[in-house]
Amino acid sequence: MSARRAVPAAVIAALALYPAIRPYDDYAQGVLALAFLLAVQAVSWNIISGYAGYVSLGHVTFLGLGSYTAGILAARTGVNPLVFAPLAGVVAVLVAVAVGAVVLRVRGFAFTIVTIALLFAAQIVALNWSGLTGGADGITLPIPGWSRDIANLPFYYLFLGLALAALGLAAWIRRTRFGAGLVAIREDEGKAATIGVPTTRYKITAFAASAFFIGVAGAGYAYFLSFLNPVGAFGLLGGVTIVLAALLGGRGTLWGPAVGALVVGVAGEVSTVWAGGTGGRVLLFGTALTLVVLFLPDGVLPAVQRRWRLWTGRGNAAPVPYETEPTALEIALPERPRPEGPLLEVRGLTKRFGGLVAVDAADLTVAAGSITGVIGPNGSGKTTLFNLITGTLRPDAGRIAFAGRDVQRTSPWHRGHLGIGRTFQVTRLFPAMTVLENLTAPLPDARWRTMLSGAVHGPQADRARDLLGHLGLAELAAVPAGALSYGQQKLVEFAQVLMADPALILLDEPTGGVNPRMAERMLALIRETHARGVTYLVVEHDIPMVLRLCDRVVVFAHGHAIADGPPETIRTDPAVLDAYLGEAGEAAR
Repeated sequence: MSARRAVPAAVIAALALYPAIRPYDDYAQGVLALAFLLAVQAVSWNIISGYAGYVSLGHVTFLGLGSYTAGILAARTGVNPLVFAPLAGVVAVLVAVAVGAVVLRVRGFAFTIVTIALLFAAQIVALNWSGLTGGADGITLPIPGWSRDIANLPFYYLFLGLALAALGLAAWIRRTRFGAGLVAIREDEGKAATIGVPTTRYKITAFAASAFFIGVAGAGYAYFLSFLNPVGAFGLLGGVTIVLAALLGGRGTLWGPAVGALVVGVAGEVSTVWAGGTGGRVLLFGTALTLVVLFLPDGVLPAVQRRWRLWTGRGNAAPVPYETEPTALEIALPERPRPEGPLLEVRGLTKRFGGLVAVDAADLTVAAGSITGVIGPNGSGKTTLFNLITGTLRPDAGRIAFAGRDVQRTSPWHRGHLGIGRTFQVTRLFPAMTVLENLTAPLPDARWRTMLSGAVHGPQADRARDLLGHLGLAELAAVPAGALSYGQQKLVEFAQVLMADPALILLDEPTGGVNPRMAERMLALIRETHARGVTYLVVEHDIPMVLRLCDRVVVFAHGHAIADGPPETIRTDPAVLDAYLGEAGEAAR
């Protein structure tokens, strides 16, 4: 067993055996039980805030919802609150889905503020709905019926088991394409959408998944306290404590939030005892949160791992190979029926930014099976046109049809599922993800089965490795994409688009900024995939390359096409010379 698995297994075994070693240490068991409860919350919080990057300060709301769900039902039926624990989790999930459908439309500080508002709203509802919640008087629950000699032992194992279950859920999610998609959203949400990741569904699902075990734990917490009141159940300090635990241990890692929760849980109890109240705890948490943000932004666990790799000599990373010889292209591209009309048709497309008209009533037609080039001087609207076609921007007027279907109002990921792929002028890979994860993140369809398939295992991962082998980048599969050279990033982004089985690929300066050898490899890949049925729309400033590669060339200037035809015609077109050379074009003619 490797050290990465042996150490967590040993710690879990020690925690599981601790009550047997110290059977009558009820106080320590209570402290650790609450630390495990914090671990449930921090690990669950990490799914939406660590993986997807949506930082919530109000996640303790779901603990309060779970507590009140079980507490109200137990008080009215006389049944043990733990019986209602699964229902408490379901209530938390339902609220998360309903709220997430609204609040996940914003991100950054706006999302964080909205989650705080959610917490205070829940507290106000609990205070004022006295007929259901008891209001400020709260709800009193019966004291557990088991022997006082083991008062905290059942809660110890309950919260430990829930913490392990939450860890299992987080680990499973991270191994799926769903988990890879969440990290892609954190790294670059706009890019994630263009490769077919349904970002709205992913975020709502992650928000719901992060709420379930917290809601279940709320039922146990209500029974542990035997009393509920709105201020205690929906306290802002609880939300800050969750964030502190995750940041301290390592946000975005698997084990970091759990480690941070144990440290924060024990340290918080020590500070309360020494300071004689909660004031010392608040001071400690505020100071610790400031220090973590300033000096350990990645968390303790990642810092320890880096130190360990340096001490063992593994921190000296081997140089990334520039390139190796490519192999034969063996990936299977789907056979797509060609539409009777054009594959892509743009009519009267217009986009304004204030007083600037970037795209002005533009028309464009791309025939199926063609390589169409778009050239024009800087500022002529070429990249804006690409953004409109892929759905990154919404047009002010005009129509976009793909394979005879109007896609004007469809989302970027839906257009990706229909068969529109796109690369960017400046590569936009997900730098924290490995090269293999970058290639398996795209989704060719919206099925849940595809979304929940393995990220680095299974048929798609094998297909990605084959494609990397063809590109001569097989040795880089486990390397973070941010460590690649710019030319390698161009190739990987191209491969990433191919993984989604597109019918039409929009290439924005595919050879820009790379050396001639890499550029030739890129052109060979375009021709090879084109021979297999892929249609291309290419924006490029290398005019000789465009004239050599493309079947047809469209020249843009001032936001619309001024010339359209085969390369031989475009080469000597007076309008093209004027667009590029101005008055010098007259002399050239």
